[in-house]
Amino acid sequence: MDPILGHKLLATRRHLLGSMAGGIGAIAMHELLAATKAAPVPAVAADPMAAKQPPLPAKAKRMIVIHLTGSPPHLDMYDNKPELTKRDGQDCPAETIAGKKFAFTSGTPKLLGTRRQWTRCGASGMELSDAIPQLHRVADKLCLVRSMFTDQFNHAPAELMVYTGSPRAGRPSLGSWVTYGLGTENANLPGFVTLISSGTQPNGGTSSFGSGFLPSVYQGVQCRSKGDPVLYVSDPPGMSRAMRRKTLDALKDLNELQARELGNPETVTRIAQYELAYRMQASVPDVMDISKEPTHVLDAYGAKPGQSSLANNCLLARRLIEQGVRFVHLFDWGWDFHGTAPDADIRDGLTKKAATFDRPAAALIEDLEQRGLLDDTLILCTGEFGRTPFREGRTAQGSLLGRDHYPDCYSVWMAGGGVKAGYVHGASDDLGFKVASDMVHIHDLQATILHLLGFDHTKLTYRFQGRDFRLTDVHGHVVKALLS
Repeated sequence: MDPILGHKLLATRRHLLGSMAGGIGAIAMHELLAATKAAPVPAVAADPMAAKQPPLPAKAKRMIVIHLTGSPPHLDMYDNKPELTKRDGQDCPAETIAGKKFAFTSGTPKLLGTRRQWTRCGASGMELSDAIPQLHRVADKLCLVRSMFTDQFNHAPAELMVYTGSPRAGRPSLGSWVTYGLGTENANLPGFVTLISSGTQPNGGTSSFGSGFLPSVYQGVQCRSKGDPVLYVSDPPGMSRAMRRKTLDALKDLNELQARELGNPETVTRIAQYELAYRMQASVPDVMDISKEPTHVLDAYGAKPGQSSLANNCLLARRLIEQGVRFVHLFDWGWDFHGTAPDADIRDGLTKKAATFDRPAAALIEDLEQRGLLDDTLILCTGEFGRTPFREGRTAQGSLLGRDHYPDCYSVWMAGGGVKAGYVHGASDDLGFKVASDMVHIHDLQATILHLLGFDHTKLTYRFQGRDFRLTDVHGHVVKALLS
């Protein structure tokens, strides 16, 4: 018998279905493609930055973050340790450093007590050092957390951990999550503005205020308090306002065609950003011009028009949120107090640096309260981690005093926006090596911030690469004791 005919006679129904699977799949694919072609072309999405109501009751409508880049020495500003001062110069107890790694210290370091003087301030009796005398008068507005801890002890990963929930670049920042959830209240200004003082970018670079895998319309727009407020937003030489409008209209038509065909959210972002840039040309220079402020306001902040400083940026933060900007992030470089130079010494160096922050921070709180904005504006002041209770290893034998990086225990403060005023949360142990009570992890702080802004941190998510991501990753809980 013909072998081919014999094979056909032996074939079963299972062989038939198996050999036809590809053909059946092709038929199904054809039907699906036909259905796709028959579907109506989707309209271009609505403005991604349109103002939105949070899903939960919110105590804060907007937020200002003051980030002291490099991390301030909390044991010389916010957390007095008399026992540490008493034991200054002694070897660290072995159990406090066993198994731990430090950025620049090895062996057995010497305990380092503070050289600052301390005062109990306001009706709350909050204890603050003489490095920040102006904050003494607003102590009853502060919510001071002395039991923070993080997982990272190097600057860039720790800073990214604070603002993106991950030590690696690529995740959306806190400001991006907030504007993604809330939009903006002023279509003529960015929803998220970043201001940088002391001339240096954040340790985490633009990722500290970037949008990560969120559409880029939600990233922080970096403005400058000196010179042109926004780089490249001005029209090039020879282009009039009317010509710019015609150009943008043509670009919008082309982008809308592409958005309908491909449905890429970045195309919608591009449309929104071109339009925002056009509106910003008229609105940003006005809101960024602090010379219009009364003299007594400039003096209160220590602000000087035309300069770049944290004082100017604190005043600009008030002006921006007053005009409907949802999130303002201030970065101030120069808080890495290792004691490797006179400016990085916890005595005179800290006095000089703290003076550039203390006055405008206190003025910002008072200014917002006077204008009726403090109750629904959340302020956070933090570094990326804390500083060690012992001398930094490289300077251990020198005349300058400094502290190494320390993630296990440090302090941050908040004000306004639904947090308890005149309140101290948690405590470190007698030497400042570990949290003694009421631990608050970075993810807990993030969860609490989102709660104050009207979000369940487990539900403010964005699907990327097949899974839902959130600011707090898979961690965090709301610290209810911080809520007013």
